[in-house]
Amino acid sequence: MELDFERCYRAVDSRDQRFDGWFYTGVTSTGIYCRPSCPAITPKRQNVRFFPSAAAAQGAGLRACRRCRPDAAPGSPLWDVRADVVGRAMRLIADGVVDRDGVPGLASRLGYTERHLHRMLNAEMGAGPLALARAQRAQTARILIETTDLAMAEIAFAAGFGSVRQFNDTLREVYASAPSDLRTARGRQQVPAGAGTIALRLAYRPPLHARALLHFLAVRALPGVEEVRDGTYHRGLRLPHGTAQVALTPADGHVAATLRLADLRDLAPAVARCRRLLDLDADPAAIDATLAADPALAPAVAAEPGIRVPRSVDAFELAVRAIIGQQVSITSARTTLTRLLASRVDHEVDEAGGDRTPGQPHDQRGVGGLRGFLSPEALLGVPDSGFGMPVGRREALRGLARAVVDGSVDLAAGVDREDAVQRLLALPGIGPWTADYLALRAFGDPDILLSSDLAVRRGAAALGLPDTQKTLDRYAERWRPWRSYATIRLWRAA
Repeated sequence: MELDFERCYRAVDSRDQRFDGWFYTGVTSTGIYCRPSCPAITPKRQNVRFFPSAAAAQGAGLRACRRCRPDAAPGSPLWDVRADVVGRAMRLIADGVVDRDGVPGLASRLGYTERHLHRMLNAEMGAGPLALARAQRAQTARILIETTDLAMAEIAFAAGFGSVRQFNDTLREVYASAPSDLRTARGRQQVPAGAGTIALRLAYRPPLHARALLHFLAVRALPGVEEVRDGTYHRGLRLPHGTAQVALTPADGHVAATLRLADLRDLAPAVARCRRLLDLDADPAAIDATLAADPALAPAVAAEPGIRVPRSVDAFELAVRAIIGQQVSITSARTTLTRLLASRVDHEVDEAGGDRTPGQPHDQRGVGGLRGFLSPEALLGVPDSGFGMPVGRREALRGLARAVVDGSVDLAAGVDREDAVQRLLALPGIGPWTADYLALRAFGDPDILLSSDLAVRRGAAALGLPDTQKTLDRYAERWRPWRSYATIRLWRAA
């Protein structure tokens, strides 16, 4: 990734928060690296280097600034926009794939050799996959040190380190402090009550229209899985090592997150999925500038800046919702989903290697009062009477679940979007609207216009825009590459 020195230096000199996460500022005279908005005195030009990732700065021998905490900056919006191999790799690394499956597992998912993947990431990010994952482990470890009273050995393995020595060496290198010193520095900071409970802040680039996000999620909330209460979104999660419950409360400059994890190794993927759900890595200034250039959308953008695309924590869950929601109202779809969840039978193998009791609700042992959505295996175990829908739609759901289980359809964070859409379209019961809806919300494609959607066309008519599918498609070319955000605004206009 090429970084223009003059543009980057101007952003640092003006302490522009919009560039946090886009690049990192290394100060050779002090040996630290910062986010662009760091409040410290602007360093001299001759002492500055710019890096495309925190891992690249760490590889140059720099430590993280204790004042601005660059490792806690919002993620680069590039990884939401880009659908190439590097973008896919960054999403998978954030979801903890390297910690679980190693670099070979990451390369296998992407369909490249380890050597070629390392070369591509080094060229773009200034660091290979292992270094990028190591930087994420260091951040996860710092969060656990500062927000829990766990022993350091427990934190080391929960953060993904292979040994306590590796944990100690990495934290000394990244933060220029021993792990025990980081805990001492937190002072009298209150530690959340309860085993596995972690409180942290999820940064974003302002503005964020929190009310629109919470409203969208509230009207679609499934009882027992999620709810919006007193300005906070609560939901259960299925994660690689267990279950979790999360509470997300939008605040000024950050989203306050309280996570209750059954297994602390799931902290990094839980954070990545929460960020993805709320679209926190988006660049609203760039998006709103493009859409506001259209006089028809300009008043809506001015009235509601920072509209995000509500995405998902589980692509399979969203696919099931989309199939059930075909040609029915939101209320009707939620009723059907609630009935399905109430009658599910979980045949997943538990951690001890045996089947759970038939009829036991999915994630019954999950933390908190909310449970994660059912897995593909659990859906295949639901009896016909539990679906409460036409046979064709029921078989479409089962066909999807079988395709996910056997690997013919991949719904992971780093999926190739175009390939995933084509594989979904090959399944019975999944048409263009459903596939595009998943591309928009599950795969994070920023440039999807659901022009066949009735509510989108109603919203277009309300704003005085063309309201037939073909004419709206032609008109919407001016909204590229942010047509997904235009879709959300048209829904709101409807």
